[in-house]
Amino acid sequence: MPTGPAGFVVPVRAYAGPVSTLSNLAERYGALEPADLEWLHLLVGDWQVISDLAFADLVLWLPTTDGDWIAVAQVRPSTAPTVHYDDVVGSRVPEGQRAQLELARSSQRAQRSREPRWFGEYAVREEAVPVVRKERAIAVLARQTNLGGARTPSRLEINYVESADDLLGMVARGEFPRPDAPTGRQRGAPRVSDGLIRLNAEGEVLYASPNALSGFHRLGAMGDLVGRSLIEVVPDLLDGESPVDESLPLVLAGRAAWRVDVETHGVALALRAVPLTEEGERIGAVVLCRDVSELRRRERELITKDATIREIHHRVKNNLQTVAALLRLQARRVTSAEALAALAEAERRVATIALVHETLSQTLDESVEFDDLIGRSLRLAADVATPGARVRTHMEGSFGLVLADDATALALVLTELVTNAVEHGFAGRDAGSVDIEVERDGDSLRVVVADDGVGVPDDRGAGSGLGTQIVATLVRNELRGTIDWRPREGGGTRVEVHCRLRVNRDAQTVA
Repeated sequence: MPTGPAGFVVPVRAYAGPVSTLSNLAERYGALEPADLEWLHLLVGDWQVISDLAFADLVLWLPTTDGDWIAVAQVRPSTAPTVHYDDVVGSRVPEGQRAQLELARSSQRAQRSREPRWFGEYAVREEAVPVVRKERAIAVLARQTNLGGARTPSRLEINYVESADDLLGMVARGEFPRPDAPTGRQRGAPRVSDGLIRLNAEGEVLYASPNALSGFHRLGAMGDLVGRSLIEVVPDLLDGESPVDESLPLVLAGRAAWRVDVETHGVALALRAVPLTEEGERIGAVVLCRDVSELRRRERELITKDATIREIHHRVKNNLQTVAALLRLQARRVTSAEALAALAEAERRVATIALVHETLSQTLDESVEFDDLIGRSLRLAADVATPGARVRTHMEGSFGLVLADDATALALVLTELVTNAVEHGFAGRDAGSVDIEVERDGDSLRVVVADDGVGVPDDRGAGSGLGTQIVATLVRNELRGTIDWRPREGGGTRVEVHCRLRVNRDAQTVA
């Protein structure tokens, strides 16, 4: 095995796959039970808290089936310089660290090196902590602290490290992670650097970081928090108007590993409690806090905006339905067959636009599941165009999500094409079929509408009617595409549309 500066052994990359994840490394090199693997996933999902409190890198080492060790996960602290500038996941353990991992696993006790190890020009203090589940050490967690900037620790650093020691002790006893704890990313979830409060077993404050004090001062709690109980301080600050989470007392006392928000007088404070235990007995807790007032204000603005947009779509839909009803009333007073057909076509087009707005009024964003929308529209178009006849519409492929800017034009185009196929292709027939083929690749869309009717009459070219002129205009001007009419092999008409849909740039996905 090669060596680096100062005799440090450089790990040899063991896994050469495109992505080295905990699951595929464990499956390839380890022999974990599913429940043990899930335990490691829970640990990795919440160990950023430990890394930040300990000012240390954490590396999760898994024993392999061939008697070696492999790194399956790592995390760097956001509160201190890192040890590993390169990714070590998928690497074999260096010889100088193997004995420490083996002893931690066999003894199920944390093992700290007497002397620091040198990583190039800086020293690193190492500790190996067994990861225990149901009294079995299933892996070992390496805690590596960069001593390059070592100095006299402050009160904040002392309390951080003591909290980290308590949590790592829980890892070694199988008491952490907690399956009921809120792990993973969440908007506004407090981090260690946002603010920390240490509680004793009775829920009294032992220490509050400057950021934590600032957060509670904004809530209205004046003075120092040390020696006071949060469960007595916070209720007096509530204004009685904002809703209060029922779990708030448990979080304030550090009894439950939950998250809550405290809101009063326009200030919102996110709290997360991490109970500390020893042999099943609660010895205290760590409460993380973060001022999320601005974040919650923006969320409320977005909710209000979404509700307003949905209400606008709902009102537009209602107005369009009113227009359609007026067209129906007008049609009852018309005696000319040509005028009656024109009013019926106008009513159908208005109804199609109303259907798009109805669908938009039921969503949280400005895009629609176009497959469901067009399915309803085409069935209605086929039934109205051929009363008493049996017309089968069949669609292959998927449109996916379509932005509102394109949904109306696309729905009108397809409805018009199917209606024209039914009205002109199946005139005088009892049955027929219309097949729709859809190909979607990102923002590129190809749609083919083919019928088994009589085809385009010789005395009237394709695209000469009002409906086909509307379609051609919409495809060219609104959908930025092309359209082509041609005879279908075996009889009938085949219409092919190519267009480019708008892209949802904010979400970085095609809507």
